[in-house]
Amino acid sequence: MKIFWPALAAILAAVAVIALVASGRFRSRYFWRIVDLLVGGVFIYAGVLKALDPIQFAIDIDNYKMLPWSIAAAFAFYLPWLEVFCGIALIFRRLYLGGLSILSLSILAFIAATIAAKARGLDITCGCFGHASQHWSFPQHMLVDLSILVALAALSANELIRARHHDQKTQIGIPPLLAEEKSEDRQTA
Repeated sequence: MKIFWPALAAILAAVAVIALVASGRFRSRYFWRIVDLLVGGVFIYAGVLKALDPIQFAIDIDNYKMLPWSIAAAFAFYLPWLEVFCGIALIFRRLYLGGLSILSLSILAFIAATIAAKARGLDITCGCFGHASQHWSFPQHMLVDLSILVALAALSANELIRARHHDQKTQIGIPPLLAEEKSEDRQTA
């Protein structure tokens, strides 16, 4: 289990590289769906592990020495379920942008907290993936976290590009004549 998460981070990075060189049709049809499933699955797995042992997760949060115990305990009971629901949102593509936003902000907060704890010389265990992540070094933590952050950022960027492309094709709410005038204005600009 020690090698599993660094291997997963390497797989996510490899998938991103493959996407850059793969054909456009593959990227648009399958690649982003695979990334949705991988990232959603990672957060569901991590959330379930933390939800099964909220006391240990509260201790892990408290080890960062950034929050009072009562807030750390509350986070330990609610944050795992938020991760699970956001992971489900990625997999089933319901409330998708909300799930992406929440997961991106949570991973950014975790990266910042980990760097701050390291800068203060605290020896912390992550707790994010249960006992599998307890003996990771700081670089291993950062590799996994940054890989997940890159995957979330890529999913967000892809969703924005898809939405922009869809808006350009449909011009929802604009009468056909105005849509043609707007496209002519864009071409002359």
